[in-house]
Amino acid sequence: MKVRVLYHDKCFDGACSAALFARFYKECVQQDASFGFTGLLHRAGELFDPAQFDGDENAIVDFKYSSSPRITWWFDHHESAFLTPADAAQFHADRSGRKFYDPDFRSCCSFLAKIAREKFGFDTAPVSELIHWADIIDGALYTDAQSAVEMAAPAMKLTMVIEAAQEQGFTARLIPFLARQPLADTLAEPFVAELLPALLERHQLSIELLRSRIEFQQGTVYFDVSDQPLEGYNKFIPYYLCPQSTYNVGLSKSSFRVKVSVGSNPWTTTPVDKLVNLARICERYGGGGHARVGAISFPRDHEAEAQAAAKDIVEELRASLPG
Repeated sequence: MKVRVLYHDKCFDGACSAALFARFYKECVQQDASFGFTGLLHRAGELFDPAQFDGDENAIVDFKYSSSPRITWWFDHHESAFLTPADAAQFHADRSGRKFYDPDFRSCCSFLAKIAREKFGFDTAPVSELIHWADIIDGALYTDAQSAVEMAAPAMKLTMVIEAAQEQGFTARLIPFLARQPLADTLAEPFVAELLPALLERHQLSIELLRSRIEFQQGTVYFDVSDQPLEGYNKFIPYYLCPQSTYNVGLSKSSFRVKVSVGSNPWTTTPVDKLVNLARICERYGGGGHARVGAISFPRDHEAEAQAAAKDIVEELRASLPG
């Protein structure tokens, strides 16, 4: 039995969700299953290549819904989970008992763990560290911006590696280790540890770059680093540099997209009921996410369009705040 697990790439929660699903499947569904892991990224245009659904079973975790009949398992927690109303209708009509969705969970990993434990009898105790840190990292449950940016814990360093590693298939190679051993041991694996010095140096340089680029007005940070190879920067740096901010909008560029990242400060003093739903804003431009954080992907040759969208969003967020 070959199981293809498709997961949100360059994302700690996506990697943890894939690792947890593989362990759950092997323990509770079919012990002799073999696994292949494929990362998915939000991009302009088609998100799915049907050729990727090449398993006897195909699972998507921590990513948007696919209506393909080849998809046999699905777990997600993003508010913007469905590409079309037809996809949402198909999901709600599904009676397989293998497709699950709840946007109230902080991480897909913790959601998957709950379903696997309650519906299939999966023992989550051996992977409790994985679930704990997926909640902290995807839910931004740090005590302050300083602890989020300084990245002392192994999980934080793994997040940096997952988000920034350039090697094709790196996260897919990492996932089996996440499923079977403590995070500190995974961080110490030679193919991971060798990347850390350069990435930690790059992290410090990204702090200084953002410091030089940030425009902070009316509670909202804006910066454009699309001329730099810096899509995988630590998303808490804007709040570390501007702790009084409520929102941040950043423009970056990678080999396959121009990205507008939109976030709200986890430590803001603005009441939650006064915050704008960022997923809804991003959906207007073809993106999505959660109420407190979202993103939009544009083709690489649509940089002017991405810049215009980013500036419009900045104006909207600044106008939403008093004073």
